[in-house]
Amino acid sequence: MGAVVEQLEDAKVRGRKLLAVLIDPDFGQDEALLERTVQSACMAKADLLFVGGSLLTSASFDRCVDLVKRWSTSPVVLFPGSPAQLSRHADAVLFLSLISGRNPELLIGHHVTAAPTIKALGLEAIPTGYMLVDGGAPTTVSYVSQTVPIPHDKPGIAAATALAGELLGLRTIYLDTGSGARRTVSPAMIASVREAVDLPIIVGGGIRDAATARGLCDAGADVVVVGTAFEQDPELIFALSEAVHG
Repeated sequence: MGAVVEQLEDAKVRGRKLLAVLIDPDFGQDEALLERTVQSACMAKADLLFVGGSLLTSASFDRCVDLVKRWSTSPVVLFPGSPAQLSRHADAVLFLSLISGRNPELLIGHHVTAAPTIKALGLEAIPTGYMLVDGGAPTTVSYVSQTVPIPHDKPGIAAATALAGELLGLRTIYLDTGSGARRTVSPAMIASVREAVDLPIIVGGGIRDAATARGLCDAGADVVVVGTAFEQDPELIFALSEAVHG
């Protein structure tokens, strides 16, 4: 078992909630901004730094991961939108299977392409059931993945999907409404998934304040992921950290 998945599972057992900061790889085009972002995340005691996105508009991915790793005191985990988003500088990669959709490329196709590279780079691969949930607005991930999100008010569908992922041998479940979503995953859905599976649950998308983050933790989320809101308001990360870790 790798160090990062062990960290996730140990935190779940202990009831300790984790905060992850999702960094847009395009930040690599502005190294000063990237450094400030990483430093703020580390000062706020973010437990994990995720790097990745559904769509890249620059060729700076590997450079971005390299810099994040240099400046970070926390594990750096890839959150890849495609097999191209791999880097030897990271500590681990979320080996994402989009189990909420029916796009074969995102269920197994991209994995076949990426697997030899992941092994050659020596990355810790974390088998992750990725579940896209309706966040009240079309997002890049829904467009790029060409999949229909799970309805926001259908916790039973989410629970059954997560359970299928657990029975398939996945190691964690990631519920996401996507960057720019108007709302995050509902506490009712998280609670339903929590009851269905014994895996660490990661939740992201649409988290813009400390009260929301705390509510997700109380509902059963083990890792809260923040991205866009943190980029827009650097001070928010400290309030979010207090809410999650408190």
